[in-house]
Amino acid sequence: MGARSYYVYILASRIGGTLYIGVTNDIIRRVGEHRLELTKGFTKKYEVHKLVYFEQFDDIENAIKREKRLKKWNRAWKVRLIEELNPNWDDLYSGIAGPP
Repeated sequence: MGARSYYVYILASRIGGTLYIGVTNDIIRRVGEHRLELTKGFTKKYEVHKLVYFEQFDDIENAIKREKRLKKWNRAWKVRLIEELNPNWDDLYSGIAGPP
């Protein structure tokens, strides 16, 4: 059995739009659920479907710590983090999930 990975991710409604931060052990499945609006909640209400940033971790404890830390950051810091690696706020989902 291979090592399990955990992900902290940021979704956006659009460039400079509403942000959502989450953690998961299956980023393709979880972001897909957000995109398909399978559950009621924040991302469905505010149409936050665009994967603009993610980080990978080897253990869930560090992933959860990072998620909680990012959620406490002010908006400017979050925007700077996204734009350091993704200046155009491109949707990264197709790059990790492959073609539909």
